[in-house]
Amino acid sequence: MVLVNRRPGLSARLKLTISYAGFLLLAGALLLAVVWVFLLRYVPDNQQGLLGVAPNQRVLLRVFVPPAAAALAFLLVFGVLGGWILAGRMLAPLTRIADAARMASDESLSHRIRMEGRKDEFRELADVFDTMLEQLESHVAEQQRFAANASHELRTPLAISQTLLDVARNDPARDQRELIERLHTVNTRAIDLTEALLLLSRGDRGFTSEPVELSLIAEEAAETLLSLAEKRRITLDVTGEATQTVGSAALIRRMVTNLVQNGIVHNLPAGGTVTVHTESQHDASVLRVENTGHPVPAELVPTLTEAFQRGTERIRTDEHAGVGLGLAIVHSIVRAHDGILDLRPRAGGGLLVTVRLPGHLS
Repeated sequence: MVLVNRRPGLSARLKLTISYAGFLLLAGALLLAVVWVFLLRYVPDNQQGLLGVAPNQRVLLRVFVPPAAAALAFLLVFGVLGGWILAGRMLAPLTRIADAARMASDESLSHRIRMEGRKDEFRELADVFDTMLEQLESHVAEQQRFAANASHELRTPLAISQTLLDVARNDPARDQRELIERLHTVNTRAIDLTEALLLLSRGDRGFTSEPVELSLIAEEAAETLLSLAEKRRITLDVTGEATQTVGSAALIRRMVTNLVQNGIVHNLPAGGTVTVHTESQHDASVLRVENTGHPVPAELVPTLTEAFQRGTERIRTDEHAGVGLGLAIVHSIVRAHDGILDLRPRAGGGLLVTVRLPGHLS
């Protein structure tokens, strides 16, 4: 944070007070000048006296000036006091907003202004500030939860590796091949988790946009994961039409791959299906990935795009269980491409995922 040293100046309240008092004093002086001119018009013309001023006018001047000076003095005092009070009332909402901003800078994001009264500029500013604080609080809470989950997930493979190494050290005669194989599996999972975390952190950053053939990427992802589908006896189909979008080909490829792999892994033990469909709709490129599987509770669907959520199966032991970041990465990539991600449970079990990305006009 860059702090700029500025010389102390007048407060906004004092500036408004001076402005109110000065305006009132000027208006009073103009009014008295108008009254003076008006009186002069009705003073009888007499012989000009000293300095060209008639005797009657001198009398009028002596009579008019003291009350006029007293009136101006009264207006000055009244303007200062009244301006100070009015300025305080006008700036009170800004004071509340400044206090809330000061509390937010001290990491107290739970405070809200909740300004009452009719809607005006200050009320609108306070409402916008409350909305910003709410979003910041939610974002910080999400980041803290993500950091805690990531730490827990990263600690698990490290703890397993430490345990395996301790066992090997205490029992040198143990079969080393089994130990190496288990360490390799644990290390691979830790690397996958780290790479997923890095990809998730880069999902919202800028990237070079280019035309991307979404249907071709869907076919490539299905071909890559065909062996996994066959191993699990899952039928994998790709249908639809050619459609183009704009964005990062690498990120979109990871998005489609995650969706297809998620559909294969979270499926029936055997005899399930995964259907990948692409089409163009109203200047948008649409990708739908539909899979059979166990019923997904509707209240669980909104949490599936959160990090380290694995649907109804929080812990899986197979080699393709993933690290709980698949849909979180998908959501991050879709958001970075100004797209829309929609998840809906199927009536017979499984999930229907629809991704809408901006279309590309060739």
